[in-house]
Amino acid sequence: MNGTLYLIPVYLSEETDPIAVLAPHTISIIHSLQHFIVENEKSARAFLKAAKITIPQNQLSVLVYNKKEQEPLADYFKDLSAGISVGILTEAGCPGIADPGAELIAEAHRKGIKVVPLVGPSSILLAMMASGFNGQQFTFNGYLPIDKMARSKKIQDLERLAERNNHTQLFMETPFRNNQLLEEVLKSCKPDTYLSIATDITDANEMIKTAKVEYWKKNKPELHKRPTIFSIYRKQ
Repeated sequence: MNGTLYLIPVYLSEETDPIAVLAPHTISIIHSLQHFIVENEKSARAFLKAAKITIPQNQLSVLVYNKKEQEPLADYFKDLSAGISVGILTEAGCPGIADPGAELIAEAHRKGIKVVPLVGPSSILLAMMASGFNGQQFTFNGYLPIDKMARSKKIQDLERLAERNNHTQLFMETPFRNNQLLEEVLKSCKPDTYLSIATDITDANEMIKTAKVEYWKKNKPELHKRPTIFSIYRKQ
């Protein structure tokens, strides 16, 4: 019999106590595991230590799975195929959501391995919840183009979709380019388009605010190196 693949959410900020943001059941599953597949070994081990895992670090099996350090896909399923349960840890947030771990999850389904998602913070969903926008119909668009012209066109396309289909449009950027993306959003969108900015979610410095573009042009927040989710919406 195969083991179970657990999808373990992690804190969004290293300053957050995992015990404070994760459900007791999630914590208990983490403590029961000895084998993990992770996006980054250093941050994963730091999270497990913060979660007060009782198994010594030198007895943990930690395999790295990301775009730079992937082993053959079959290597990640040796323990699962042997009946050992494994936890997936992403860099921040929930495995499979804007995360390369989705490829492993898809392979687990193909192999008939049970996949169990655990409760925890997702910056995308938390930003959507707090925006005040349409939560019945929304799209997470990931990273926008880096090229300025292509990015401006994409933002305008998302604005039109938001208005035509009554859809909330969410997107993000690498934290060190957040200020540049904000400038592009303010230049590309109409003054009465609503923009929600959710920054440092669950952190002590958390800021979540929804206002029209015309407001943000006069009140630009400093977003450099601060994890942020942007959302736009146009009320019909």
